[in-house]
Amino acid sequence: MKTIGLIGGMSFESSAVYYRLVNEMVRARKGGLASAELILHSVNFEEIVALQKAGDWAGAARRLGEVAARLEAAGAGCILICTNTMHLIADEVAGKISAPLIHIIDETAKSLHAAGRKRPLLLATRYTMEHGFYTDRMKSLGLDIMVPDAADRTTVHDIIFNELCAGRVHDGSREKLIDIIDRAAEHGADSIILGCTEICLILDPNRLPLPGFDTTTIHAHAAVDFALGDDEAETEEAA
Repeated sequence: MKTIGLIGGMSFESSAVYYRLVNEMVRARKGGLASAELILHSVNFEEIVALQKAGDWAGAARRLGEVAARLEAAGAGCILICTNTMHLIADEVAGKISAPLIHIIDETAKSLHAAGRKRPLLLATRYTMEHGFYTDRMKSLGLDIMVPDAADRTTVHDIIFNELCAGRVHDGSREKLIDIIDRAAEHGADSIILGCTEICLILDPNRLPLPGFDTTTIHAHAAVDFALGDDEAETEEAA
């Protein structure tokens, strides 16, 4: 089993979900009391948020690049940035390591293609919805991403930062998100990307008006595939 390196803490609410999902998936696939070999470096989210608000993406890239290099030096065979927003600087972080960086956008695109979806609505932070890195990469992968209008983008962003990242889940906010999804469906959306790793705390991707794709689960699954790939192939050959 290869060791998974997680860059977490952005926020720790979703990092805890990553830790649980990865270990549950390994146990389900290996049986018994199996769990994952992983290393989690959890950063101080307040510092990262300050860099985001200042637009200091170069500073954020340096910070996460240092963390990625430490994880690799500690034995991580792959690296995951456990947040969609910070994939804005994924290429810079990947340039600091030789281990593969498992990219959350690429893995989500694979899941959408496998399900035959072409025009998903992206629910995410304002940075992810507005900076172009997400929609541009998805477009290069053959997907036409929809984003909510300006008012709805503010609503989604505020729910993420003011509530979910603080561990608060409100039914009223869930209803607001469902309303946004309903409006997108009327305008041609064929699926929903839960494009913030905290959104799974408030929306169940299997109980939405449109098919939902939870990036947290998709990302964790890709990490487990990487970690167990050779091990499972050897097991099959032995059998």
